[in-house]
Amino acid sequence: MSLVRKVRVSRRDLLKQTGVISAFGAASAIAPSVASATMLAAEGGQHKLPDHQGTAEDNLFTRIGVRPMINGRGTFTIISGSRSLPEVKQAMYDASFYFVHLDEMMDGIGAQLGKLMGAEWGIATTGCEAAICLATVACMVGTNVEQSQSLPYIKKKDQVIIPKTSRNQYDFGVRMVGAEIVEVETIDEVAAKISPRTAMIYIMSNPGNASGPMSIKNICAVAKQKGVPVFVDAAAEEPISPNIHIQNGATLVGYSGGKCLRGPQSSGIMLGQKDLCKAAYFQAAPHHNYGRAFKCSKEEAMGILAAVQTWYKRDHAAEQKMWRVWLKTIEDRMKGLPSVTCTYHEPEDLSNHAPTLEVAWDANVLKITGTELSARLYEGTPRIAIGGARGKRPEMMQSSITVMPYMMDAGDEKIIADTVYKALTNPGHYENPVIPTGTPEKVEGDWAVTIHYPRGTGEQKFTLRQNGNDITGNHIGEIYKAPMKGSIHADQLELTSGMAVGGNTIHWTFKGKVEGNEASGSVNMGEYGDATWKAIRA
Repeated sequence: MSLVRKVRVSRRDLLKQTGVISAFGAASAIAPSVASATMLAAEGGQHKLPDHQGTAEDNLFTRIGVRPMINGRGTFTIISGSRSLPEVKQAMYDASFYFVHLDEMMDGIGAQLGKLMGAEWGIATTGCEAAICLATVACMVGTNVEQSQSLPYIKKKDQVIIPKTSRNQYDFGVRMVGAEIVEVETIDEVAAKISPRTAMIYIMSNPGNASGPMSIKNICAVAKQKGVPVFVDAAAEEPISPNIHIQNGATLVGYSGGKCLRGPQSSGIMLGQKDLCKAAYFQAAPHHNYGRAFKCSKEEAMGILAAVQTWYKRDHAAEQKMWRVWLKTIEDRMKGLPSVTCTYHEPEDLSNHAPTLEVAWDANVLKITGTELSARLYEGTPRIAIGGARGKRPEMMQSSITVMPYMMDAGDEKIIADTVYKALTNPGHYENPVIPTGTPEKVEGDWAVTIHYPRGTGEQKFTLRQNGNDITGNHIGEIYKAPMKGSIHADQLELTSGMAVGGNTIHWTFKGKVEGNEASGSVNMGEYGDATWKAIRA
């Protein structure tokens, strides 16, 4: 049975093999200039991409021990974002044949981005995070060369206001400049906390910020009265023209080039007020200022321009229809399987704007959970990445996975459908985790904990309370702290916490063995990897 549900998909909550431009190959036997001239002569003077080399089984990634994947998860950076368009590859390849003055190139690109995207100006950046950082610097010191050279130590405008609902992992782009974050929760607070120290207001675009008292439009109105620039982070959004955020009063808007635009993965766009865009570029490479590390090559810059030009020519309605046909293929393959339901989630906003398909089932019936299926797909051949895996034995047997078609290729839908069907009909054997029996060790009290990271150590503290097998308490880090909970079965301890760290959360899962007044084991920190730990009861 098909269900349809509206869902908000955050810009980065959503990650096949990318096309690769090969080298000249046999031309390496002769001088580069001769190789280029020979190639151009053979092609009638036109720059044409060399043929794609490699297969799914044998390619430049497999030769270094890396397994490419079918991407049914979305535009996650960790699995290479999006696949660049042919027009982008061609632009990057063509750009590589010329030498240009980068300032002149960026002026040319700036005018084109502004015209295409419905704003005054634009610049190419090395991702949206770079745009956030460069916008902050531009709003703090403009093009004052003395102040820019003194960053991050000396600055007059050193505060950035961020609504509490806009705090996120990517406001690191603000913090890395040394700016102080001023959180606000009401529109009155926005007005009250603007001061001569305020450089900028940062807002994350999402459906919740589209209306209400703290809407982007309302915040921009207050900021305009006070003469404070507003940066809107619209990284994964579709770039509607004229730009909707500029129309709502935003001064600057940031986009990722490697998401829906399908430009170079390490590219982005800053759009908006011309003098601030040019100030942001002044602060970036090739200039020796704070943002020198954000070097945007001519290939990346012309690649993102090509992606924007192509965006306004693409048949987006046809893309949406194609994705729905692919998802329907997967749904149809699941029909008749006991306990299986399929639900379509329709996007509510412009970020990651594609339908997704949730396949749900009872693992008591089909004998495999969503997390087990997800791991099987990722470890299998072909390797398949999907999202939304839920289900854990034995306590949560209601299971599901989610397929996002955004970065799939034609034919991927059949591979995913057949592979999922095979796993659900022939799951193999999975055992419930073994829970140790016996009297639980006593762990109540204070523990001095040493974390042994891959590089360096950290000193923390557990303050634990115990009720039989159940543990509660506090996780006190070197800087941050969080509530902690877990369990002790015989001598086997497991503790978890979610440590809030400035717009982000570190999720800790400690597992280990308790021996009297000592304990040790491993700790997983999600995207931050694994470490080991040892603890002594205080």
